[in-house]
Amino acid sequence: MHIGFIGLGLMGRPMALHFARAGHVLHLWARRQASFDPFATARTAGQAQFHASPADVARQAEVVFTMVAAGQDVETICFGENGLVHGAAPGTLMVDMSTIGAQAARSIGERLAARGLEFVDAPVSGGEAGAIDATLSIMVGGRAECVEKLRPLFTLLGRSVTHVGTCGAGQVAKSCNQILAGVTVLAVAEALHLARQSGVDPAKVREALLGGFAYSKILEHHGRRMLEGNFKPGFKTWMQQKDLRLVMEEAHRLGLMLPSAATATQMFNALVGHGLGEEDTVAMLKLLEAVAAPERGKDTN
Repeated sequence: MHIGFIGLGLMGRPMALHFARAGHVLHLWARRQASFDPFATARTAGQAQFHASPADVARQAEVVFTMVAAGQDVETICFGENGLVHGAAPGTLMVDMSTIGAQAARSIGERLAARGLEFVDAPVSGGEAGAIDATLSIMVGGRAECVEKLRPLFTLLGRSVTHVGTCGAGQVAKSCNQILAGVTVLAVAEALHLARQSGVDPAKVREALLGGFAYSKILEHHGRRMLEGNFKPGFKTWMQQKDLRLVMEEAHRLGLMLPSAATATQMFNALVGHGLGEEDTVAMLKLLEAVAAPERGKDTN
């Protein structure tokens, strides 16, 4: 297939490369010329073409994927000057794999449908490692016919592809995912912090917890990274902050009480406020230790 892909960052770059390796032809656009560099070999082989605008991408592609930072970015790429809608033929499939608000996804879908274009929201979980290893979990909202047409492409990117419901349902599922991810990262950081401050080896505590009901992938993988002090981003703190902000905006719209999500949101706000926005979410442990450090030197009598 001729596949458009816009958003060649931490996640999008390896995702697009999977399509090229599977033999599909990529049509790419990026704001920065350097974003094209990893696709030089594919371009030489005739499997990637670089374009001057999203509209040019849409003129060549049967399906266009976007993987960008925010809902406003998706809207600009779709409807802005030289946006996708100015080049796409009726029936072209637009697939947004970014994490944006469910209401934003529904609005974009309605506006594209009015122009005869199909829209599917398909946010992912798994971080950079999942994108590189093609082990992402993909949560899909849209018409069943569109989802089935896209399924062979989705399986090149992830192990789990779930059609959750109509347009916007994928984003609702992603918000639920981010509640669990954000709250659990905070919980793991607190547990390891308590162990260390109590004079007990946090690595041994983690080992014990992995064998019981407290087990989670976050405890296994993120917990190990916390203990190693490995804060290199696989999923940056500011991204988690943004995703939890979307959760709280939806909770506000629906009048819902989500106390654990609200607490995690404030903690990720603090992480970004302490200059840790570009580090991985496991930097939560670093924040807790930084706050506790002055207390350790005080006389507690």
